[in-house]
Amino acid sequence: MHGHESYDYAVIRVVPRVEREEFINVGVILSCQRLDWLQARIELDARRLLALAPDADVETISRHLAAYPLICAGGPRAAPIGLLPSRARFHWLTAKRSAVIQASPVHMGRCDGDLGRILEHLMDRMVRR
Repeated sequence: MHGHESYDYAVIRVVPRVEREEFINVGVILSCQRLDWLQARIELDARRLLALAPDADVETISRHLAAYPLICAGGPRAAPIGLLPSRARFHWLTAKRSAVIQASPVHMGRCDGDLGRILEHLMDRMVRR
């Protein structure tokens, strides 16, 4: 890739008790529409989650979070949503919902074209401690 690329991203959050609105960031979804690029990275820190919500079902939450990278990759393994175009999958994954797993508002950025590096940078900044 050469030149600058625009991208959109959202932070994936686990909100163990929706009524309390407390959450931990567990991943990032990054999309570049022009390049048809969509990826997600997920890193659930179970200790942090259990500190926030000792009764959280870490196994079930982990299983649901594992679907994010699969849906981003697309294809029959993520059917039926995986069969949609990448931009539609991004919008579906980042839609506002009142659930244990949520996405932040979508943010925009520009980079020199290395989207994988940007995804790791966002993980370092928004998710990893």
